[in-house]
Amino acid sequence: MSTGPSAPQGAETPTGADAHHAATTADRIAAAVTAVPGVVGLHGGAHGEVATYLPGRRVTGVRLRDERCSVHVVLEWGSALLETSERVRAAAQAHLGGTDGPSGGAGPVDVVVEDVVAPAAPGAPGATAGPLTISWRR
Repeated sequence: MSTGPSAPQGAETPTGADAHHAATTADRIAAAVTAVPGVVGLHGGAHGEVATYLPGRRVTGVRLRDERCSVHVVLEWGSALLETSERVRAAAQAHLGGTDGPSGGAGPVDVVVEDVVAPAAPGAPGATAGPLTISWRR
C-alpha cells in the first residue's frame, strides 16, 4: 500500500537529511510564492509532473533540481504578468540563497505562468480561500 503519490519514473526522491532539507525549502517556497499578490496558486503542469517529490508526499508546483528551481503558478486576471513573475522569482530566490539552495547555491529560478483566471467575488461559488487545486475529469 502506498502512503502518498509516487514519483514518476526517473524522478529523484531525496532521503534522510536531503529529504528534510528539500521539504523545508519546497514548503517555504510554496508559502512565499502563494503570498505574492496576484498569485492564485501553484500548478502541477499538464500531467501533474511539476513537483518536489518527497517520501510520502509531494509539493506540487515547485520543482527543485540539482542546479535550478522551477515554480509554476496560476495568476489572477489583471495582474501585471512581468512584475508578478519577478515577485514570484524573488520570493523563491529568498529561500535558495547561500548554501541552502538545491545545489548548494542560489541557482536560477524559472517561473512558468501556467494559467490566468478571473477573480471570484468573495463568498461566490468557486471562490478560493487558498491555493488553487486543478484536476482533470473525463
